[in-house]
Amino acid sequence: MSVRLVIVDDHPVVRDGLRGMFAEQGDLEVVGEAGDGESGLAVAVRERPDVVLTDLRMPGLAGAEFIGLLARRVPSARVLVLTTYDGDDDVLPALTAGAIGYLLKDSPREAVFRAVRAAAAGESVLSPAVAGRVLGRTARAPVPAELSERERTVLSLVARGHSNKEAAAALFISETTVKTHLAHIYAKLGVSDRAAAVAAGYDRGLLP
Repeated sequence: MSVRLVIVDDHPVVRDGLRGMFAEQGDLEVVGEAGDGESGLAVAVRERPDVVLTDLRMPGLAGAEFIGLLARRVPSARVLVLTTYDGDDDVLPALTAGAIGYLLKDSPREAVFRAVRAAAAGESVLSPAVAGRVLGRTARAPVPAELSERERTVLSLVARGHSNKEAAAALFISETTVKTHLAHIYAKLGVSDRAAAVAAGYDRGLLP
């Protein structure tokens, strides 16, 4: 079964390149594209894609505002950011608004393919540079705790003493994916380690 994609980027050359890349993959189908957030939202509402692959900085509607509107208008679509910007003011607001993944445009094409498939399956993915920035920032700038169902499950396993390897086996995902979920959890709870995440989870009623 194909993963249905909508590409949102204000550079036509980037959209053309991505469309050509995905055309080589039998299971990834581009069903629409747009050059700005308003058009991207309209296309997503019409096409109901599995994944919306979007840049952050575009004319008009863009960034966290665009991602938040997508999450409300097309909740079944997973939002995957593909951008050149990896600053604190870009990464954390995008993740908090509902993006399931964040990649940089210098990522290898195979990494982009894997990320799209992972996003369609509901798995979080961060490029290594972004993951490091998130973990380095969380203790200084907490953001609202709005954990996804999968993130709550990972946090629950961690609270019961599971290692990353054990959590991965229990959820039938990779250890890398577990680490990515943990990076999201740390960012959203404003903590920097597992113990603090568990404590915050109990304190905020996220754990029974």
